Amino acid sequence: MFEMMIWVGAAISVIGLAGILWCIFRVAQARRAKLDDDAMRAVLQSVIPMNMGALFLSVIGLMLVVVGVMLG
Repeated sequence: MFEMMIWVGAAISVIGLAGILWCIFRVAQARRAKLDDDAMRAVLQSVIPMNMGALFLSVIGLMLVVVGVMLG
């Protein structure tokens, strides 16, 4: 059971990492486009919720891994 918790936690962490990478690429794409301040602010404000969600998933996944390792 705890081994399954470790693998599920690792999968959740990978999903969170993919979300973080998406945020990085989205902001880098906006920077390369040399947008004006208002457009850049709009892009950043649209990326923030995804970034926070991805960080949350990564933390929850890593917590599952740690708990699975400690209990297993």
